Amino acid sequence: MSGSKSLYWKLSFYFFFFFVCWSSSYSLFSIWLGQEMKLTGSQTGLIFSVNAIFALCAQPLYGFISDKIGLRRNILLFISLLLVFTGPFFVFVYGPLLQVNVWLGAIVGGAFLSVGFLAGVGAIETYVEKVSRKYGFEYGRSRMWGSLGWAAATFFAGQLFNLNPNINFWISSVSAVVLVGIILSIRIPVTEGELEKAASVSMKDIGNLFKLRPFWYFMLYVIGVSCVYGVYDQQFPIYYSSLFPSHELGNQVYGYLNSFQVFLEAGMMFMAPFIVNKLGAKRSLIFAGMLMALRIVGSGLVFEPIGISAVKLIHALELPIMLIAIFKYLAAHFDTRLSSILYLVGFQFASQVGQAVLSPIAGSLYDGIGFRHTYLVMGALVLVFTLISIFTLFDDKNRKPKIERKLEPQQST
Repeated sequence: MSGSKSLYWKLSFYFFFFFVCWSSSYSLFSIWLGQEMKLTGSQTGLIFSVNAIFALCAQPLYGFISDKIGLRRNILLFISLLLVFTGPFFVFVYGPLLQVNVWLGAIVGGAFLSVGFLAGVGAIETYVEKVSRKYGFEYGRSRMWGSLGWAAATFFAGQLFNLNPNINFWISSVSAVVLVGIILSIRIPVTEGELEKAASVSMKDIGNLFKLRPFWYFMLYVIGVSCVYGVYDQQFPIYYSSLFPSHELGNQVYGYLNSFQVFLEAGMMFMAPFIVNKLGAKRSLIFAGMLMALRIVGSGLVFEPIGISAVKLIHALELPIMLIAIFKYLAAHFDTRLSSILYLVGFQFASQVGQAVLSPIAGSLYDGIGFRHTYLVMGALVLVFTLISIFTLFDDKNRKPKIERKLEPQQST
């Protein structure tokens, strides 16, 4: 029991400092691109699209390696060491490259950000989820500390950005040093059975996933719902700060709002397992989709700071429910040997494919018809795909054996 508690706290603190690292350098990323790098909405959309393309290349690789090595800590150690260089990268490499050539900066930045954050977060989440299943603690209770880390960093990010944006990037590097120390202190015994189970994972299993109709239905939900919500969030800080008398005031208030939202999100992350267990995975995914549609449409209908702030806070309810429901849905309907592949390909990879396509389109719409009308289009799209998913996602009962048998390796007799 003490070993389980120790692991819970170490992994929870790892989540905390990873999200401090990520939030410090990425929560105001679009503002940094627009105000500091002087990029247009279309150019910013291009940056996010390139980030998505690199992330979707890294995610299947992370997923396969994660399932192949099981509970060994290699990937987390690699990510932690890479993120130590976040500060120098943004200050001395990424920013200057964007000033010289947007395409070159986008490619170099996309490679670093995807491996360290955009795909790396999925590898970390699936690792902790595997450990939580082995040691009997709720994944959501550990992931809650990640939300707290994001909130803590975001609370100061707006103020620090106004002083000097580079401060946030150096905070990321310091947080990553803590990550290295935490992951080096973790020891997880691996049984012979777990080694054999991990070794049985093959590239053929990934190919078999794409032969399954339920897997495509799940990715349809991800692309039409989760992905659009991700595209919506990309340039929202720019729109939000524009509602204030000055960009500096808008940046500062957005930092406070985002921090408060993520504190609420952390509380919901604690409650989400109970809600998802009560509603079931499918109903929880549909519920989260409806909330996302409401939030995005609301952002197009409300046009003053207080109203848009209230709409933004809906995020604190929808994201924890969706995240926990995704893990439970995948565990209920697919082979748990492939948990990392399922999450990183079925959710993260599909999201990045959608964002790679939609980010430039959204950027052009922002420049052409404005943020509010673009949000109405996005919200309608999310609503349509959520309604479709009512009929395509599998119910929670009596489904796993039918699907899992297609993925299980043949047993020798």
